[in-house]
Amino acid sequence: MYQNLPVPLFTTGQARQLDQAVIQNGTPGIKLMKRAGYATFQKILSHWPGLPLTVFCGAGNNGGDGYIVAALAAEGQLPVRVIEMSSPGKLRGDACTAFEYARDAGVTMVPFSDCLDLSAGVIVDALLGTGFSGGVREPYAQAIRLINHSGLPVVSVDVPSGLCANTGAAIGPAVEANLTVTFIALKQGLFTGRGPALCGELVYSDLRVSEQILAAEPHPAYRLELDLLRSTLLAPRRRDAHKGTFGHVLIIGGDRGFGGAVSMAAEAALRVGAGLVSVATRTEHVAALLARRPELMVRAVTSGQQLRPLLDRATVLVVGPGLGRSPWSEQLLQQVLDTALPVVLDADALNILSEARLTSGHLPSNWIITPHPGEAARLLGISVEAVEADRFAAVRALQQTFQCAVVLKGAGSLVCLDPGLPVAVCTGGNPGMASGGMGDVLSGIIGGLIAQRLSADMALPLAVCLHAEAADRAAVEGERGMLATDLLGPLRRLVNP
Repeated sequence: MYQNLPVPLFTTGQARQLDQAVIQNGTPGIKLMKRAGYATFQKILSHWPGLPLTVFCGAGNNGGDGYIVAALAAEGQLPVRVIEMSSPGKLRGDACTAFEYARDAGVTMVPFSDCLDLSAGVIVDALLGTGFSGGVREPYAQAIRLINHSGLPVVSVDVPSGLCANTGAAIGPAVEANLTVTFIALKQGLFTGRGPALCGELVYSDLRVSEQILAAEPHPAYRLELDLLRSTLLAPRRRDAHKGTFGHVLIIGGDRGFGGAVSMAAEAALRVGAGLVSVATRTEHVAALLARRPELMVRAVTSGQQLRPLLDRATVLVVGPGLGRSPWSEQLLQQVLDTALPVVLDADALNILSEARLTSGHLPSNWIITPHPGEAARLLGISVEAVEADRFAAVRALQQTFQCAVVLKGAGSLVCLDPGLPVAVCTGGNPGMASGGMGDVLSGIIGGLIAQRLSADMALPLAVCLHAEAADRAAVEGERGMLATDLLGPLRRLVNP
């Protein structure tokens, strides 16, 4: 889905600044617009050769790109029409010049109405662009609904209309594109939240902008690349290595009825190479865990006091899978607060933390939290909708509030390690991961990597990418019906590149 894309990601404001920098460097805006139109048109021809085009053009520069696409189609003797969302008299600057180009090429111009015939061909969405934020107003909202209901292939120019390319949120209707052609700067919102679902296949054109101009703009986010992380962080093992070399993970959780969660986390830690993995859980889960995976060391704990001696033997703790929210759960988590070990907090450990039922509400800096949007909302005291309205702001708020490394899970998981560093975006994964236990597997992967002496700033990006890639490999057999345990086989292969 994401091939041959740059690593740095930018805000929409930075994208506009880069456009201006290119223009000030001697490339006229209309020339950039023609390059964008040409890049889009070539992608349309490669995907749907010979089909007629219906181009929806807004009033700004995004509409100008659409007029260029229409002109190129007319010059190539391809049936094409433009649906005008604004009267030509309201167009300004380069968009007006592009309109005149399309008009002179003989493009048919049709004012927008809700009675359009959208029964054949390809639709080009050039409605709103990167300047959009907030809700979509009429008649643009109606146009987006018609596009989505047409059943035709849809190509979005730069950004699917209705998607905030800064945050990845969509308030109200948004174009559901099959293909999005984006330019110059990769916008961070295309890769998280609603972005991946709305963009479809995402392709990039630098419009022949020099690398020096792009490199001069600091990027607030970047795409994670698994192959680079693996080659850097997963060195071959020494021939004289032993189990003590690769650390000891202690998984804490599994209240009554939730033994499967600690089982999945523990096995994930083993599969990514931890030397030893122990589980502290309820008495009734011990036999089942040992029967499923005899390589685990499983201890029954009935109180926080029984947990204390187990903490002394561990390299890293994973707390939360199946932990529950009972007095037993709180006792175990309270004991963990006093440790100096690296700790991965997930699931109900985060919920207990958000309810302020512990004697310390501040986490040590060597701890890691891995909330999904619901848990993030509880930790921040806001709504899930507010988290999803700006995932980048939410993950930074979590990092600043708890002063520790954070993974905000979801489509386009985000990793925030430090307020001074860019946010890392995982662009792997698929909808098959929308099933129980996936987060438990991720927490086990993180713990297993940290046990092998990887710091959080190395382990977190690698773990998130391994988790997503394992799911993508498991999805070869189908996304629907994928289980969290289906990731365990691919994980072992992935950590042995």
